[in-house]
Amino acid sequence: MGAYFARYVRRHLNAVRVATWGMPPAAPASGPVVIYCNHPAWWDAALIILLARRFFPAAESFAPFDAAMLARYRIFSRMGAFGVDLDSPRGAASFMAASRKILDRPGRVMWITAQGRFSDVRERPLGLRPGVARLPELAPEALVVPLALDYAFWDERGAEACAAFGPGIAARDLLALPRPDRLARLEADLTATLDRLGADVQSRDPVRFVPLLEGRRGVGGVYDAWHRAAAAIAGRRFVPGHRAGDGGRAP
Repeated sequence: MGAYFARYVRRHLNAVRVATWGMPPAAPASGPVVIYCNHPAWWDAALIILLARRFFPAAESFAPFDAAMLARYRIFSRMGAFGVDLDSPRGAASFMAASRKILDRPGRVMWITAQGRFSDVRERPLGLRPGVARLPELAPEALVVPLALDYAFWDERGAEACAAFGPGIAARDLLALPRPDRLARLEADLTATLDRLGADVQSRDPVRFVPLLEGRRGVGGVYDAWHRAAAAIAGRRFVPGHRAGDGGRAP
């Protein structure tokens, strides 16, 4: 399914980019990893699948998914998604029970869109759901890592999907804080990562990113065919799109 989504993203986006400073920390040998992120777009699920495939290929990945949406997109249940009713106490209890089973061993990664709803990337405060602050209680050996996601249109017809991991914090360190302070710490860490990524996205400079995956350049159809023919007549190389080169570094 990772290969499927890679092809799908190549068709519809210009690139998936990871900030040069935003590579994920190494997973702990003794515990799982909890990666919590903002939720700006429908594309988040596809992007998480690609990030899991690239950075945690040997791990088992899981993700809570709105139960109503999972009923519509059942394909995600084949990739570690489990349904959660976001608007009921029973749903919260179900989320905690499933999380306890998932996080009971190393070699597993839980990906959480911690806002629990679609939200503009510029929204502040982020309003993270309180459940994310309870996960360290279930897995004291876990590493908890913020992940910032952002999307923007630069010079091509397809959007740039940009991501950056922030510094991880040991779950045991979070357990030293009361739950409200723990949630505030998680939100502050994700906000700082988002703000730093946002500055890079706003720069429109691909050198600040490592291209994880690149899509199809150019407009396509008659427009690109015409320019391809004109380039051949003029004896020059045809370069689809507006940029002659990406400027980024291969992963």
